[in-house]
Amino acid sequence: MLLYDDLVAEYRDFATYAAGDSPCFEEWALGVAEDEEVVAWLGTLPPVKRQPNLVFAAARWHGAPAPASYDALRAVLLEREPAVRATVMARATQTNEVGRLATLVPVLGLIEGPLSLIEVGASAGLCLFPDRYDYEWSPLGGLRGSGGPLLSALATGEIPVPDAHPHVAWRGGVDLNPLDVVDPDAMAWLENLVWPEQDERRERLRGAVDVARREPPVIRKGDLLDHVADLVDEAAPHGTPVVLHSAVIAYLEEPDRERFHDLMTGLVAEGRCRWISNEGRRVLPRVTGGLEVPSGRFVTALDGTPVAYSHGHGHAIDWR
Repeated sequence: MLLYDDLVAEYRDFATYAAGDSPCFEEWALGVAEDEEVVAWLGTLPPVKRQPNLVFAAARWHGAPAPASYDALRAVLLEREPAVRATVMARATQTNEVGRLATLVPVLGLIEGPLSLIEVGASAGLCLFPDRYDYEWSPLGGLRGSGGPLLSALATGEIPVPDAHPHVAWRGGVDLNPLDVVDPDAMAWLENLVWPEQDERRERLRGAVDVARREPPVIRKGDLLDHVADLVDEAAPHGTPVVLHSAVIAYLEEPDRERFHDLMTGLVAEGRCRWISNEGRRVLPRVTGGLEVPSGRFVTALDGTPVAYSHGHGHAIDWR
C-alpha cells in the first residue's frame, strides 16, 4: 500500500491491496482514481490525510453506507465535505488489527524470553497481548492453551511453529494519539475502521478490546522517534526488549522513515533490543532491498532481515 505518492496511483494501489478482502473498498478506490473532482478535493488535504483507509472511514462516519456503490461514497464526500474534512483532520487510521499477531508470534518465538514488548504506533495497544490468544497456522500446526480467542493464518514455507506462548513480562508502547480501550467513542471509531464486509474481523476486534480491558495497556503519547530509546531502557529490566510495529511506518514521511531505520539498527547493533517490523513492500527499502515482494503482502522482518511475507491483516504468512 502506497502513501505520499501520486494520488491516482495511491488509490489504484489500494484497490489492489483491497481486492479479495473488500469488494466495496476496491470499487471505491478505483472510482476515486477515475474521478477528477474527488481527486482534486483530496489534493487539498495534507499528504498523510489523503490515505484511502482514513477518507473512507470518515465518509462512513458521516453516513456513507458500506458496502455500497461508489456513488454512495461520492455523494457523502462532496455533499458533506466540511464534516468529512473535519473528521479526516481530527482522526487517524489506527486499525490495530490483532489478527496480525498470527504473523508476529512465530517471529517472537525466535527470541529468548521473557519478553518486554514495545509497540510503536500502538493505537489502543491490542497487539501487546500475544500471550492471550491461541493460534492456528494451517496446515502446519497450532498453539493452544491461552484460554483466549483463536487467531488463524494460512501458512506456507518452513514456518517455525512455536511450542509455547510468548512469556511477556512487560508491555507498553507509544502513539501520537493513543486510544483508550474503555472510551466508547474511541472504540466506535476503531470499529468503524474495519472494512465493510469483514464481519469476522469486526467480531475479532470486539474480542480483542475485551482482552485488553482486563489489563489496559499504558501507551505513552508522543512521537515514536522521541520515545523508542527511552522505552527500550524502561523495558530492559523486565526481559528482552522487543520493538515491534505493523502497518505504522508507512505513515511517516520519507526522511522520518530513514531516521527510524537508523535508530532501530543502532539499538539492535548495541544489543539493546530486538526489532520486529511488519510493513508494506516499499516502506523500509533498506529492509526489503531488491526483494520481489508479492502484491498485497507485507514484509515481516527480524532485526532488519526479512523472514516472511505476510497478509496485511494477518490472514496468511509465507515463511522465506
